[in-house]
Amino acid sequence: MSFLGRLREDLETARTHDPAARGAVENTLVYSGLHAIWVHRLTHRMWTRPGLRLPARILAQLARAATGIEIHPAAVIGRRFFIDHGMGVVIGGTAEIGDDVMMYQGVTLGGRSLEKVKRHPTIGDGVTIGAGAKILGPITIGARSAVGANAVVVKSTPPESIITGIPATYRHRDARRETLPAVDPAEYVDPAIYI
Repeated sequence: MSFLGRLREDLETARTHDPAARGAVENTLVYSGLHAIWVHRLTHRMWTRPGLRLPARILAQLARAATGIEIHPAAVIGRRFFIDHGMGVVIGGTAEIGDDVMMYQGVTLGGRSLEKVKRHPTIGDGVTIGAGAKILGPITIGARSAVGANAVVVKSTPPESIITGIPATYRHRDARRETLPAVDPAEYVDPAIYI
């Protein structure tokens, strides 16, 4: 996908996930989550090239200072990732995030070991992670799961899970009542804003 295509996709993702998102220009200028993701794409490319790891880390730290969001350049992040509000988000170097993941402020994808191995979580496609959640260690959160606010997750969970508590436990989604979004974006969208 081209640079401009990816940019458009990111802006559309912001509009889809945030009822307060108003227009592409405003979102481009003021959404720190988008800024952090855009810088991460650059730092991740730098990280994979010989001799550019130190500049990648420096740029990532500058982005952290500007956005309040820390993403290690080695982290692997899929498409249509959205961080809403974002302040205090930390994503460790061996974290892997799938496509269509939404994350709120204060989330940590952290490690529980000092060994130089995979130490951070793998987040499946379509996962939503609530504010303040801590997902720790080389565990996997199954696709299309939801992690509740302030949950502390230290064990892997299967797809289609609702994950809550300290330490977190999970239950499978009830397909009859949990397939629709909690908020219908159409209730908040004024089509005139996007013209």
